[in-house]
Amino acid sequence: MNTKEDQSSVSVSADSSNNAEVNIRRLSTLEEYEECVKLQKEIWGNDYKDCVPGSILKISQKIGGLVAGAFEGDRLLGFVYGLTGVFDGELAHWSHMLAVRKEARGKGLAKLLKLYQREFLLSMGVRIAFWTYDPLVARNANLNINGLGAGITEYVKDMYVDAGSDLHRGLGMDRFIVAWHLGDEMVAQIVSGKNLPRPDRYISSPVVNTAVDKDGSVFLVDSDLPYYPMLRIEIPLDIESIQASFFDLGSRWRTNTRRAFLRYMEGGYKVDAFYIEQHSRRCYYCLTRSRENN
Repeated sequence: MNTKEDQSSVSVSADSSNNAEVNIRRLSTLEEYEECVKLQKEIWGNDYKDCVPGSILKISQKIGGLVAGAFEGDRLLGFVYGLTGVFDGELAHWSHMLAVRKEARGKGLAKLLKLYQREFLLSMGVRIAFWTYDPLVARNANLNINGLGAGITEYVKDMYVDAGSDLHRGLGMDRFIVAWHLGDEMVAQIVSGKNLPRPDRYISSPVVNTAVDKDGSVFLVDSDLPYYPMLRIEIPLDIESIQASFFDLGSRWRTNTRRAFLRYMEGGYKVDAFYIEQHSRRCYYCLTRSRENN
């Protein structure tokens, strides 16, 4: 494993002219590591207790991990951070943090950082990467499943202790664990945009956790959760806005979707797809039950 800190960067081409002057590269100076710490606090809040200090970021680079940033000139716009270890006897990477400054979002920087991470890990012989994300955050679901081709392996209730971040307040720390098979041909096609997941076969399957009233408003349903060969679980388009304005509703979304995901995934279902309905902007995870569990 090459752990040399000044290893040549892996180039990643930007998809948009908005990114023409953005350089994706590994952090290398003490000043850059400290800027990364400041960005963590900017994203997760000054009271966030799980910030990774600059010393650990630097050490991680020397032992096979990765701290890469998206730079506009000398300004750090976003970063990705993870550690490399061993899982089931093989090299594996745990991608612990990914963040982009609020004003820099919408430029595709999160995907560019992940693509840089993929190429870097493949160059070191790492074939699989894991990370977690909140199942209620639609933009992350769309990136992870549709943009990167990562697969969801597990729903974990209270994956982490709440470290005091404003982003997590009131929602708890439930997370999906995803696995990204870095060298798979399907992943290569998805990240290049040649074989995007299609939700067509799911659009007529039942939605198990929400319904629509006579006025067309969506409401949460907490009744029985029957088994179907294929089904959908709805999440809101913008849970962060709901959390900020309607605290109780955000908590109800967590309780409602937690119940559904745990029931179905423990019952042999797997998450196959995620899509955002174009005209309504409603968001759905699509699940299927394996034949051996039918």
